[in-house]
Amino acid sequence: MKDDQYLGWASLSATSKRKVYSGVAEVSVYVSKHLRGQKVGDFLLKKLIEISEQHDIWTLQAGIMRANTASLKLHTNNQFRIIGYKEKIGQLNGIWLDNVILERRSKTVGC
Repeated sequence: MKDDQYLGWASLSATSKRKVYSGVAEVSVYVSKHLRGQKVGDFLLKKLIEISEQHDIWTLQAGIMRANTASLKLHTNNQFRIIGYKEKIGQLNGIWLDNVILERRSKTVGC
């Protein structure tokens, strides 16, 4: 927080309650509009990766709308790889959107 304003937030969510998937989490990162392009997202995602590995999470997943090129770049710059997409999975203002699916496998956990 800076001057009583949030810079952004990041979270991990379990992808399943099943024990076999206990080391898999979905990543969400949000950066306040007025701070985009200032490395806040990079800081948050790197910290989230660090925290995930401290908690034995071996795979991180993300689903990002294809039009969100900044978020796609943020994730691929942090060793996420594109594994596919969901075609026309969401609709915004009457426009169907594809969701790109990414994952990052830890090099230190679950090897």
